Amino acid sequence: MSSLPFKFKEFSVNQDRCAMKIGTDGVLLGAWTSILHNPHNVLDVGAGTGVLSLMMAQRSFAENIEAIEIDADAYEQCAENFENSNWADRLFCYHASLLEFVEEVDDKFDLIICNPPFYSEDYKTENESRDLARFNDAMPFEHLVFAVANLLSSNGIFSIIIPNKEEEKFIDLASKYKLFSNRILRVKGNPKSEIKRSLIEFSFTKNETHTSELIIETARHQYTDDYIQLTKDFYLKM
Repeated sequence: MSSLPFKFKEFSVNQDRCAMKIGTDGVLLGAWTSILHNPHNVLDVGAGTGVLSLMMAQRSFAENIEAIEIDADAYEQCAENFENSNWADRLFCYHASLLEFVEEVDDKFDLIICNPPFYSEDYKTENESRDLARFNDAMPFEHLVFAVANLLSSNGIFSIIIPNKEEEKFIDLASKYKLFSNRILRVKGNPKSEIKRSLIEFSFTKNETHTSELIIETARHQYTDDYIQLTKDFYLKM
């Protein structure tokens, strides 16, 4: 089933050539990320299927949404998903590594969004593309934060989802580049489970961090009102 197109309310995503399929993490990040500052240009780092870029196109009036993807198959599929959407004229995908992109691009972005590979301590598989998408050797957090510090506009926002256990370390790393956490959403699968993910919003402005918690389900497929409110513009059955 996971190789079939994933249909959202306003777009579909082909994912048969992408190692990492559409998942809750990406949809949560795309729905939660703030666009109150009306970003003019957006960068999606490690785009995969391109779902984050497509969500930003649906949600915002950003005229320029750029995505970078290092894996050749995922890059081609991302570009196709962009072409097949209603926002093809606003979406652009580049086949490049993050550090290549930093070296070649002079632009600054009002919003940078990233659902990074972060299974750093797990064992590798036989599938190179899947490993590239799942393991952070392809995009170490140090490289990511360095790139964001160089590419983010002075009033821009950087939004990311990471394992909760990495939260403190990542915030400390970002602070060394004068990037400060402004908002944090901690996510639990159900009321009894541990916090699994942290969604964090950074900027160059140091403010008091606003933290909140989201529970996805009360029971299997019994979604909480908060989760429904957050994702209802995208999921067909919400």
